[in-house]
Amino acid sequence: MENQSYFLVVMLPFVLVILIFKHFSSHQSKNSPPSPPAVPLVGHLHLIKNPLHLSLASLASRYGPIFSLRVGCKSFLVVSSPSAVEECFTKNDIVFADRPTSMAGDHLTYNYAAYTWSPYSHLWRVLRRMSVVQLFSSHSLQKSAQIREQEMLQILRLLHKESGKKVDLNNLISTYSFNIVMRSIAGKRCVEEEEIGTEAGREILRQIRGLFSPTVLLGPCDYFPVLRWIGYKGMEKKAVLMQKKRDEFLQALVDEVRDKSTRSAAEEKRSTNLIEALLSVQASEPHVIKSLLVVMLTAGTDTSALTTEWAMSNLVSQPEVLQKLRQEIDANVGHDHLLSEADLPNLPYLGRVVKETLRLHPAAPLLLPHLSSQDCRVGGYKIPKGTILLVNAWAVHHDPGLWDEPEKFDPERFEGAVEMEMGRDGNHRFLPFGIGRRACPGAGMALRTVSLALGAFVQCFEWEHVEMDFGANLGVTLHKAKPLEAVCLVRNQAAHLL
Repeated sequence: MENQSYFLVVMLPFVLVILIFKHFSSHQSKNSPPSPPAVPLVGHLHLIKNPLHLSLASLASRYGPIFSLRVGCKSFLVVSSPSAVEECFTKNDIVFADRPTSMAGDHLTYNYAAYTWSPYSHLWRVLRRMSVVQLFSSHSLQKSAQIREQEMLQILRLLHKESGKKVDLNNLISTYSFNIVMRSIAGKRCVEEEEIGTEAGREILRQIRGLFSPTVLLGPCDYFPVLRWIGYKGMEKKAVLMQKKRDEFLQALVDEVRDKSTRSAAEEKRSTNLIEALLSVQASEPHVIKSLLVVMLTAGTDTSALTTEWAMSNLVSQPEVLQKLRQEIDANVGHDHLLSEADLPNLPYLGRVVKETLRLHPAAPLLLPHLSSQDCRVGGYKIPKGTILLVNAWAVHHDPGLWDEPEKFDPERFEGAVEMEMGRDGNHRFLPFGIGRRACPGAGMALRTVSLALGAFVQCFEWEHVEMDFGANLGVTLHKAKPLEAVCLVRNQAAHLL
């Protein structure tokens, strides 16, 4: 018995090496994309540095806009050119419509019922359709406009009280974003009006952001399954604990809505929140309801807040752009009423400011990974089934061959013939919300949320930056290294609006 155990311990590493080499040798062919030299067993792990989008952009400069990588037992195709993106999401759109499975996905997505991470299937189509109908359709966005305008007014009133002082815009913008989503899905605020800007409000926000911060879909235990077997760094236990806390929070939201007393006829006429709507059609499937809530709280909050913060950072640091935007708002909105969503179509320069922010600082520098469901070809190269596709949106957005002075914040670049609609018009060099059938369905809500905040900030206040830092933190989303702080002064023309 001891001899058998000793034999297994000694031979296991060799067996693993043989299996991995066998797996990847079967995937290599003369028609494979270019690839850097690999190290046995770990593949190209030694070439992957943080931040990942910059590391992949550097490799693309050496190996081209289409190249392959291997990390442990996973194969990757990395693309960073409009032509390659177009081929992946037009000709091969269905092939790349799947998502890779992972340890995080096993525990944090209600068995992949959360449609952002679910495989391309009938369930995915049903869940996506439900979210679009209830939240993201034009009709739904019009109904929910009042929520966004009311939450913006709360932030403006607090800024009014703090006029002349340094304010933490990161916290206020995040509160605005989370309150909009919470009211849309549960009919209640995340942070109540009297708590906004207080330490109690910051703590509530920290806790919820901690539960629903965007999660790395693939990690060390996915590249090297043996790490999962041995419980590497307790990662799986942490994922299980995170899901337990998440589920308790979401179940409490669902129970609170379900247990409400019968509403009056007047209340019944109001627009229902997402949980109410889902309970009416999915009462027997609580995990489906909670899976949709997970998507909204992870994908619909942090990204909008980050984009707004980056946009304000750019405006405050470039007074000439801020002044041009203010002139447009004064001319088209005036001082008789607070800017509303109905005014947005009349503010094209504001739209360009938002788009330029999304280009220069995409909230998700790498689009969510896709998985090939069968063999295909991209750029003439053979791509095997089971390859994970990574689209480096940041590299496309910063390519000097596609954009003049790509590192410069220049809203004018989106003027006239260059105007584009988020990659949906055949122009695949602008990808802030993804592309293809798995593109983000919440783009419309995100644009309204960000545009309303920026427009109101500029209409009502003068801004002076305290200390500007354009560095970014590492992670799934592109956070500012230091939260934005600025001094706001109420404009005389806008004081009566607040």
